[in-house]
Parts: sequence; structure tokens; C-alpha cells
Amino acid sequence: MSKNDNKPTPGAPTALPPQGGRAGTERAPARSRVAGERSVACKPAGAARSPAEPVPRRLFDALVAAAQAVRTYAHAPYSRFAVGAAVLDEQGRIHAGCNVENAAYPQGWCAEVSAIAVMVAAGGKTVRAVAVCAEGAEVVTPCGGCRQKLREFAADDCLVWAADMTGLRASFTLGELLPHSFGPAHLRKP
Repeated sequence: MSKNDNKPTPGAPTALPPQGGRAGTERAPARSRVAGERSVACKPAGAARSPAEPVPRRLFDALVAAAQAVRTYAHAPYSRFAVGAAVLDEQGRIHAGCNVENAAYPQGWCAEVSAIAVMVAAGGKTVRAVAVCAEGAEVVTPCGGCRQKLREFAADDCLVWAADMTGLRASFTLGELLPHSFGPAHLRKP
């Protein structure tokens, strides 16, 4: 699913939940990194360390909504753990994907991999921001393998938002999730 009109999916929640999330649950307040609210810029992988534009609020809302919407299509008959992910590319386009399990367990793949594949197939080269949507007692972030796959297309300061069906739960940078990472720059010849 590639969402290139930057509009939230009809019926999908697009606003952040009230501070503290759902009633009756305890969770740490989400740290917001959206334009107008403690913004943090994203730079393309390998870019000079000059400031880049923060992700505008409308794109944040659309990215989270796309991850929430595509989660409903996850093929997770074995774990019953549905995940949706959406990536924002360098052209401002949103690409979404869900996890797809397989009876031969190692052959399944994660939502982030699906979203990256859709981005690459559409001609995208750089991940500027990521939203991951899953339901869990703890905040769900990309697994280690997906963090490395994201690193192929994103810089350390790429924003990674963890959400559930009620909205944002936490915000990180890829560098926080995968410190001292190995990436494309390591393979460039001097």
C-alpha cells in the first residue's frame, strides 16, 4: 500500500491521544518530535550534518494513520501479533506495509520490511521518518533486524514513532534505537 496523497486514511485515528493514553493504563508520556512541538530534523543517509526540515504535523498524522490502517491487513495467523509500518520518503510520499507470517517461520517478514520494499518499488531512496503501529503492554519498536534495514535508507536522526491504535506512545531517533550502527558510509572507498 503506497499512500502518496498525504491524507489520513478515512476512519483512522489521526490525533494524538490525551497525555497518558488510554484510560486505565499507565505509560510514560510520549516525547513529541513534530514541527511546532520540540521538532527534530531528519537528514538523508550520508548527508552533511547541516540542519534539515522537521516533519510537518500533517505528515506525522498521515504517517501514523497509514501505519494504523495497514496493520488491519497483517497476515499474522501464528503469532496473532499484527504490525503496520509506514515510511516517509525524501519526496514526502508515504509508503505502508504490514507483517506477513509464513508457516515456515523464518520465511515471514516484518511490517517495516514491507514498507521499505514498497518505497523502493516506488522509486524512493531515503527514509525521513517511520511510524510503527502495534498493540502491546510495552511500546513496540522495530526489531533489531528492521532497525538495520531502516539504517540502509535512513540517517541516525531519522524519526521513529511507536504508536498503537489510539495514537503515539513514544518517539525515538534511529540512532537511539541502533547506536553506533553500520551503514552504507562504511562501505565507501576512501
